[in-house]
Amino acid sequence: MPSDAKILIVDDHEDTLYALESTLAPLGYRVGRATGGDEALKEVLRGQVALLLLDVRMPGVSGLDVVRYMRRVEQTQHIPVILLTGFGPDTELTATAFALGVADLLMKPVDPWALRTKVRYLYEAQQRHHTLERELRDLRALVKEHLPDTAPADPAARIPEQPRHPATRDGDRLEQGRTP
Repeated sequence: MPSDAKILIVDDHEDTLYALESTLAPLGYRVGRATGGDEALKEVLRGQVALLLLDVRMPGVSGLDVVRYMRRVEQTQHIPVILLTGFGPDTELTATAFALGVADLLMKPVDPWALRTKVRYLYEAQQRHHTLERELRDLRALVKEHLPDTAPADPAARIPEQPRHPATRDGDRLEQGRTP
């Protein structure tokens, strides 16, 4: 994922979208918006989303439904999600959210400093993760390119046989400290 991957903010209230965009503006990241769960899923599946700020309760497809779907799709299952709710603490919601693997669950109105701190951390961690994945793919391709096609699958099988020690009998090493 390129470094210009965006943070997608999803909420069905325009004023909340505006407030969250304003809060994140000082970070300098690209920010996208969606007003519902269906729109959010389409945007996430298009790629280029590094982090999702997602309202829990929206008409139609809820935030929890979006997360459930994302976790079943390989392409989206590792995108960090911060869920937002304006309905106060709810132990059942909290348990469900964290069981689905969300990064955090925040109450609205959100503390701007805390949100920017969490977003910066999660965004940068996601970028590092994608950089490492890309480097790993490149290294695997490089290794594959330099290995002969007839190379055995077992790496231990490629180790050359060691020369025999002079103090051997019938090809077996003598045990240390024992005489024949």
